[in-house]
Amino acid sequence: MSEKKAYPLRINADVMTAVQRWADDELRSLNAQIEYVLRDALRKAGRLPKPGNTDSTPEEGES
Repeated sequence: MSEKKAYPLRINADVMTAVQRWADDELRSLNAQIEYVLRDALRKAGRLPKPGNTDSTPEEGES
C-alpha cells in the first residue's frame, strides 16, 4: 500500500456539499471520494504511473 499524506484543503462550500452528496451515493467517505475523483482525472490525463512502475512520473512521450 502506498504512503498517504495529509493535506489541508480549502474548498468552496457548494462544491464540498456536492462532493459529499456524491460520496454518499457511492457509499464512500468524503476523503475517499475526493481521492477517487483526483485519481480518475490524473488517469485520464495520463499523469499517473502505470501499475508496477516505481517511477512517480509518466513515461516519456505519454501525455
